[in-house]
Amino acid sequence: MSDSASSSRTAIVIGGGIAGLATSALLAEEGWSVRLLEARSDLGGRAGSWDQDGFRFDTGPSWYLMPEVFDHFFRLLGTSADAELDLVRLDPAYRVYSDPATGRQPLDVRTGRALATELFESVEPGAGARLADYLDSAEDAYDLAVSRFLYDTYETTAGLRDPAILRRIPTLAPLLTRSLASHVDRKFTDPRLRQILEYPAVFLGGSPYGVPSLYHLMSHLDLDDGVLYPRGGFVEVIKAIQRLAAARGVDIVTGAEVVEIVTRAPDRGSRARARATGVRTLDGTLHEADLVVSTADLHHTETSLLPTELQTYPQSWWDTKTPSPGALLLLLGVDGELPQLAHHTLLFADDWRTNFEDIFGDRPRIPDPASLYICRPSATDADVAPTGSENLFVLVPVPADPGSGHGGIDGDGDPRTEAAADRVIEQISQWCGIPDLKDRIIVRRTISPADFATDLHSWRGNSLGLAHTLGQSAMFRPRNTSRRVDALAYAGTSALPGIGLPMCLISAELVVKRLRGDRTPGPIPEPARV
Repeated sequence: MSDSASSSRTAIVIGGGIAGLATSALLAEEGWSVRLLEARSDLGGRAGSWDQDGFRFDTGPSWYLMPEVFDHFFRLLGTSADAELDLVRLDPAYRVYSDPATGRQPLDVRTGRALATELFESVEPGAGARLADYLDSAEDAYDLAVSRFLYDTYETTAGLRDPAILRRIPTLAPLLTRSLASHVDRKFTDPRLRQILEYPAVFLGGSPYGVPSLYHLMSHLDLDDGVLYPRGGFVEVIKAIQRLAAARGVDIVTGAEVVEIVTRAPDRGSRARARATGVRTLDGTLHEADLVVSTADLHHTETSLLPTELQTYPQSWWDTKTPSPGALLLLLGVDGELPQLAHHTLLFADDWRTNFEDIFGDRPRIPDPASLYICRPSATDADVAPTGSENLFVLVPVPADPGSGHGGIDGDGDPRTEAAADRVIEQISQWCGIPDLKDRIIVRRTISPADFATDLHSWRGNSLGLAHTLGQSAMFRPRNTSRRVDALAYAGTSALPGIGLPMCLISAELVVKRLRGDRTPGPIPEPARV
């Protein structure tokens, strides 16, 4: 799929989430003439936003991690994260609550090796030193991932056969074959400390009992590196990349749902493959192009936009795969202040394993009580809520199942969804010491897996993409180009390298690397600064 002479070539990008916008901007920087087609009226995809009565809610990602990935992406476009965003460092990074019945006190997790080890030592004697060793290993694994794995297109196995990697096999093998929970539980005893180190599995769309312990690298991000917040919310990240794409001439079209990837069959007797020649939108318009990049849900792209014979990942492939959890989201505008909550707050159920079995097991159900996450951006940002009010985004990992019904505004969603939301509000009220929380809610919206399926064509209503199990990570994850159709590429959460905003930026870069024929395992070299 290599073509360095792209100056007169045209590209269609399907989807206006962060992966689509980033891919468009990078392709335009490479000299392509790019049109981006977004089905909805707003850009952002999973990283969307919603406004109501003076409250502005992010409807998706809310943790700004891996800042160097954002920095690298912006530098590829001649700018920087500092120039494009107003980033604030959070202190504490987050607060943790346990079920009050356990008698365990809340913990404020502050960033930095010294503060993190001090916290662990105060909870469990000897845990500070063990955490220091754990974070050394996490940092090493993270550096290896960024330099060797995340930016690799896996067109060849050369990167995996590098002597530097082969020498690491004795260290890597146990991290790949042991679950994150097993790895953590061998080192720490206090349930809160275990949960702090295991919960990042949810950010990877999985369970700590299912993702490999190599992903302990995530703890380097929040405990060593720190947690940032882009003032104005994550919609500002979307706006920044949109600005950069538009400045490079990308034609961004909203309200344009793609219903077909148009292909040209090879000549009879030829060994060539079919070739993408454009897309058709719901209104019947044919948009022709030399390259098509789909950043829409990969299952939808493969099973709905292509005929069966041209699908690299047909339904039979998906039937054997594990989605990330679904999400029950609550967007709550609350009258009065909520000092009980930090910018980021986590509530951890005492029966940890059962909580994840409820989500991923054979008899899925919405956990009750649930391990859940609350973002209170109004703790940091005065512009996301009216004066004297608070903005809450609540995320409850639930089974990837649209059958629970749709969410709604002011309690008008399907009864099962709204009843689950009521239980969550009551749980927050009891666990965090906010007895009048329900009575103070003046804006309420719920979003369910059914909404993810309807609005984003999300496979099984999942919230993040393919889970990062061992068999769905790195070289086992869907690649960034079709094996059946030339000039068709993929970026986004279910393609390489994986879940999260930083991964989507890397995914966009992998498309460019494939076009360049760049098979190196590291990032694209940044342009020299003048």
